[in-house]
Amino acid sequence: MIKTCLFALITILATSGSASAFDLTSPDLANGQELKADQVGKGANCSGGNLSPALVWANPPAGTKSFVVTLFDPDANNGKGFWHWGAFDIPAGVTSLKAGAGSADGKLMPANAVQGKSGSGVQGFIGACPPAGPAHHYIFTVKALKIAKLGLNSTATAEEISAKADQEKLGEATLTGLHAKP
Repeated sequence: MIKTCLFALITILATSGSASAFDLTSPDLANGQELKADQVGKGANCSGGNLSPALVWANPPAGTKSFVVTLFDPDANNGKGFWHWGAFDIPAGVTSLKAGAGSADGKLMPANAVQGKSGSGVQGFIGACPPAGPAHHYIFTVKALKIAKLGLNSTATAEEISAKADQEKLGEATLTGLHAKP
C-alpha cells in the first residue's frame, strides 16, 4: 500500500512538470534586475532612452486568440501605481515584441495591434522615471485572451486595457524590472 501511494505521488510529480508554464522573458532585461538605461524615461528629470524592451513569451494557454501587454509600477504615486504602457489585439500567432515596439508611432508593433495611453495620457511606452529613493518595481505582463479583439481603441488607457483583459484572460506571465533614481 505504501509503495503504491509513493509510486502514485512520484508519477503525479513527474508528469505535472511536463507541461511548460506560460512564460515571459526578455533579452534586454533579467527578471528582478535593474532596468537598462534604454528602458528609463527621457525628459522630466530622466535621461534614458525611453525604449520598450524586447519581450518574448512562450507556452500560452490553449485557446489563446490574442495577447495584451502592459507595464505597471505599483510603487508610484504613494503606492497607487502608475501605468506605463498598454498594447492589445496582438494576434495569437505573435510570440514576441521587438525592442522599441512601444514607440508612439507603433511602427514596430505587429499588424492590427493597438497601443493605448499611459497614465500620463501619452500614446505608447513611457520608460521608468521614479523620484529619488528606493527602487520601484516595473511589472511587464502579457495576458493571453480567449477573444481576438478587446473591443477598445487607441484612446483607452493602459489601466482600462488591463481591466478589460482581466475579464477575458486565460492566463498571464510577468517579468519585473527594478529602477531607482540615484
